[in-house]
Amino acid sequence: MKYSPEGLERVASAILGAAGCAASEADLVARHLVKSNLVGHDSHGIIRVIQYVSQLAGGVIRANQSATVVTDSGGTVILDGNLGFGQVIGEQAVTYGVERARTHGVALVGVRNVGHLGRLGDWAELAAEAGVVSLHFVNVLNSAWVAPFGGRERRMSTNPIACGIPVSDGPPVITDLATSAVAEGKIRVARNKGLELPEGSILDRDGRPTTDPADVYDGGAILPFAAHKGSALSIVVELLAGALTGGGCGRPEETVQRANMLSIFVDPGVFTDAGAVARETRRFLAWVKSSAPIDPDGEVLMPGEIEQKTMAARTSDGIDIDETTWSQIVETAESVGLSRESCGALVVA
Repeated sequence: MKYSPEGLERVASAILGAAGCAASEADLVARHLVKSNLVGHDSHGIIRVIQYVSQLAGGVIRANQSATVVTDSGGTVILDGNLGFGQVIGEQAVTYGVERARTHGVALVGVRNVGHLGRLGDWAELAAEAGVVSLHFVNVLNSAWVAPFGGRERRMSTNPIACGIPVSDGPPVITDLATSAVAEGKIRVARNKGLELPEGSILDRDGRPTTDPADVYDGGAILPFAAHKGSALSIVVELLAGALTGGGCGRPEETVQRANMLSIFVDPGVFTDAGAVARETRRFLAWVKSSAPIDPDGEVLMPGEIEQKTMAARTSDGIDIDETTWSQIVETAESVGLSRESCGALVVA
């Protein structure tokens, strides 16, 4: 079934509101979730409402929280997320980062003790819209899914990296990727759709290669992308986001799922004239895109361009939600006191 973005936002907001979120928070989180669907990252879309309601009930996420400043030395800020929604705390972190980068040229913002941060690319996009370059690194405690290179037991979360570079008179360059071969959320989506995963991306509980997404939830593990290269990057992300922020790295005794994020913000004019940076950025991107495509009917895409195309198509045509996921969303709505009929009415209103 295809649903309108507005209808899905209404459903997600209503569920989160019934679970205890203030209207403004419910709307903000719902907007970020559905934007993930719009740009093609269903793994971080409305499917996450199911997880969030469960985590609210268990105290893993706390409704209606704001970040607390732990330390502030001007160009560097550490925030405690108080286990609030990552979408809320993430926006606050970017606001700090953009403001301080404009003042100091470069800013370092650490966030610790926060709920699921959603699609990491959101924060790179938000900073780029403000004209600021940004880099983001995230680790999650009590959420080990990934085995290190050469190992079969989980030790790391999917440890994503995102980067945003503004482009004058055009969409920004946005890179957003997990250091695992596949993001855990995409495995969840594949399981709901009855799809197999690419070979070489996961192991079963006995350390054997498999393509069945259910095996990951039965004690299996996700592999790092590009073997030792992805594993090395994952370890670096874990240390930057976990150790450097003071939020902590993965450890077996951790009982609460909480995320940490280290973000670097750079004013484009910190080293040279901002206009020169913009001109060189446009020139180089045009040069890269001028490469003759391997497929005569194909094209060379810039980082973030496929998301922009997907967003245009899904805004026009609607967002496809599989029956299993929609059924789970409705069951989640019923668990917080909403009726199946109200979900149907909201999604078509």
